[in-house]
Parts: sequence; C-alpha cells; structure tokens
Amino acid sequence: MRSLLRILTGIIAIMTVMPCALAQTQESVETYKFDIGGGIGMSGYLGDANESSLFAHPGVALNGSFRYLINTRWAIRGMLTAASLSGSTADMDNVLPEGRTYDFSSWVYDLGGRVEFNFFNYGIGESYKHLSRISPYLSLGLGLTMAATEGKNYAAMSLPMGFGVKYKLRPRVNLSLEFCMTKVFGDHIDSSELSDLYQIKSSFLKNTDWYSTLMLSISYEFGKRCVTCHRID
Repeated sequence: MRSLLRILTGIIAIMTVMPCALAQTQESVETYKFDIGGGIGMSGYLGDANESSLFAHPGVALNGSFRYLINTRWAIRGMLTAASLSGSTADMDNVLPEGRTYDFSSWVYDLGGRVEFNFFNYGIGESYKHLSRISPYLSLGLGLTMAATEGKNYAAMSLPMGFGVKYKLRPRVNLSLEFCMTKVFGDHIDSSELSDLYQIKSSFLKNTDWYSTLMLSISYEFGKRCVTCHRID
C-alpha cells in the first residue's frame, strides 16, 4: 500500500510539474516580430573643415529605432538620429584663399530606413535552429538628412552604411554597438561658407560631407509570432 501511495504521489508530482516546465519551455522559445529601442553615443564629421581625423571634434549622438524582425538573419529598421557636428579649418595643413579660417557647429537630424543582415542566426533558445545570442551584422539604407546651422535649415538625401555587434541580454532585450558612416548628397551640413572653399562646385554625386556615429543601443521585442497557426507571419 505504501509503495502504491509513493507511486501515485510521484505521478501526481510529475503531472503537477510538467505543465509548469512546458510553459517555461514555451516562453523560452517564443519569438517576436518587432522591437523598439534607443541609443546614445558619439558623432564625428568629415568634410571641408576636417579631411582626415574622423573624431577630431567629437559630438553627441542619439537615436530611436523600430525594427521589423523578418527572421533570425534579416530585419528592416526605421531610425531617427540626431547628432551634433563641429569642425575647424585651423586643424588642416592646407592654406585656404586669403589665409582665412572657418569654424562651424551644427545639428543634423536623419530620418530613414535600413536593411540589416546578421551573420549568425540571431536569437536565444531553440537549439535545433543553431541560434546565437551574439552576432555581427551589416546595415545599409536610405535617409533624409536635415541640418541646422547659421540659423538656416538644409535637407539632402543620405546613404547610411553601418556594421556592429548584437547581443541578446534576455529573450526580449537586445544590446548593440554600431559604427555607421553616412554619406550626405549635399554640401551644407557644415554651413554654406564651407560648401565651396576651393571654387569646386558640388553636385548630387560629388561633395565632401560625411558624418559618422558610434552608438550603444538597447531594444525590447514585442508582438508574438503565431506558433500554432499554419502560416508565415
């Protein structure tokens, strides 16, 4: 009788624990379609007032982002970035006409979209998928850059090109460190005075304005994927 009671007690205990264990397993493999986050870091400028040292005059950079997580390798990311830029021709070896020196400071605001590619299957849990909590990645996109300097506003198309590393801190929390160079198809983010120092006119494809950001970001995933229906979402 005692042996039977022990067996029944063991069965009841297993039946009690199994739903909890299955729930925890289900939670660990849940995947999500979106994430939202923000970041902070430093900015740099390359252009007429700085032709070599990218972070000679470092500024501050901030961003907010929203991602659609296509799968473990690909994502589409919308971003709003703000960065302070500054430079001085006094740091340059070249002597400008009439020996003049130019200084500038400005803020740029970039709104755009990017495609991201993870080198590894990025995620946590589901070992049969060979997921990795850490992955390097590349990003490429298009944006609209607006600059505010000398009390004037300018706007031009831009091409952001980035690379970085992601780390899944928790099943729904991600950290990333990214360096991004942005080509601006315009020559006024460093003020109108610096757009024609050498009397060489700029064009849509030929100009000298770039800016960069080095950002540490955190994001949170939401929007559970369907795991019981028979469709791809």
